[in-house]
Amino acid sequence: MEVTQILHMNGGVGEASYANNSLLQQKVIYLTKHIRDEAIASLYRSTLPRSLTIADLGCSSGPNTFFVVSETIKVVEKLCRELDHKSPEYVVLLNDLPGNDFNNIFKSLTNFKEKLMNELETKIGPCYFYGVPGSFYGRIFPNQSLHFVHSSYSLQWLSKVPDCVENNKGNIYMSSTSPLNVLKAYYEQFQRDFSTFLKCRAEEVVEGGRMVLTFLGRRSVDRSSKECCYIWELMATALNDMVVKEIIKKEQLDTFNIPLYTPSSSEVKLEVLKEGSFIINRLEVSEVNWNVYDNWNSFENESEKCEYLSNGGYNLAQCMRAVAEPLLVSHFGETIIEEAFSRYQEILNDRMCKEKTYFINVTISLTRKA
Repeated sequence: MEVTQILHMNGGVGEASYANNSLLQQKVIYLTKHIRDEAIASLYRSTLPRSLTIADLGCSSGPNTFFVVSETIKVVEKLCRELDHKSPEYVVLLNDLPGNDFNNIFKSLTNFKEKLMNELETKIGPCYFYGVPGSFYGRIFPNQSLHFVHSSYSLQWLSKVPDCVENNKGNIYMSSTSPLNVLKAYYEQFQRDFSTFLKCRAEEVVEGGRMVLTFLGRRSVDRSSKECCYIWELMATALNDMVVKEIIKKEQLDTFNIPLYTPSSSEVKLEVLKEGSFIINRLEVSEVNWNVYDNWNSFENESEKCEYLSNGGYNLAQCMRAVAEPLLVSHFGETIIEEAFSRYQEILNDRMCKEKTYFINVTISLTRKA
């Protein structure tokens, strides 16, 4: 699997698109807003740049793409008014892998600028937008060119499926039944990738520049913990059912593994300290319910709760489809997709009705050392 060519969210604005199925990711961005606001305010006060360069890594496409940019500009503009400073020029660099739907982003750009102007109700500095296709596990920007770097729900994706995981039979990711060597291989691939990421950004970020990074992660020290692996174990269950029904071949399933690692906060911290170019300002863990319309305690009986959560199963299955469909199509072909996600939705409905289920987020705020 050539991850850089295959990995991307579903493009367009259709029923299965990321643009229409990324509310969960949006909720995470809202949850971490206070950390970003603090970082960009501190950056602006300490550097007062005449031209402010913002990079969003793993920008994808849809409403979330412009949200962080918009909120960042609003913070800076508020500070400019308070300090009686002229607005800086804004350079916005939107990065993702080459398969990303950059066309949809730039079709939305005019509407975004008009909306931002209306919300601010004041004239701001000129905004220049650029698309930057390429893997952030390598250099993608000039030396000392970035002031503020943001990435949310992207850095858990690895540059490749780890080597030596051929014995992870029946699984598509780390799980409670994965051999120890598989767990070790995934962790070591994360270490290599995140270390490379930090080294590259250390060359690209100006001294005193800031980064705010949010990973899909875990609290537990157990790398196969249910809190981070369960969502993929349930997808593996759906695919294994299809093996039993001879819809897909066992050999196909046994050779499919997701290029992803959900780190703990201590694992993220360790790599930052080892690389040594950044100061850690904040490191926080948060959670978001699988059902973004979570209202677990407001039901009078079990049947009412399960009926409500069945919609959550559909929403989550669509969210996961928007994320994972390109990987599944590349390996299994398009013909299995509808069946796979129909089965997956049923499994999610059942689980979400019976237990509380959460995604864990690890957010770190960093400053580039002088």
